[in-house]
Amino acid sequence: MGNCLPQVCSHRIQVLAGCTEGENMTRLHLSICCLLVIISCMSIGYAQDGPRKILKKVPVQYPLVLKMKGIGGTVRLKVFIKPDGFVRDTEVLGGSAILAERAQKSVSQWKFSPASSETTIEVAVVFDPAAKPEN
Repeated sequence: MGNCLPQVCSHRIQVLAGCTEGENMTRLHLSICCLLVIISCMSIGYAQDGPRKILKKVPVQYPLVLKMKGIGGTVRLKVFIKPDGFVRDTEVLGGSAILAERAQKSVSQWKFSPASSETTIEVAVVFDPAAKPEN
């Protein structure tokens, strides 16, 4: 390409002085391609939004006294997950108060896949006295 130097005109329109029309079109096509690549790269980070995957699951500590007495149940939690995947907060939606405390303590230590914004999910934590402990 010849002596193509960008110059700014008085109406905020950029022209390429000293370039042929073909060289200007080549630069225009190249600029458009670069812009499309940048836009597609920006959308890659957001393409993984959707259901958050559990990356680290801390097992729930079942109260031994309740387990031995055969007392169990299900605790439903609302889990607020920060964009980085760490749990910001939990809210009990239902279940025994004693079991809910244990469920919240465990779930608050879980780690989820990252996303572009905070998300909220519901989790059911089952306390089954007949089940073997998780490792």
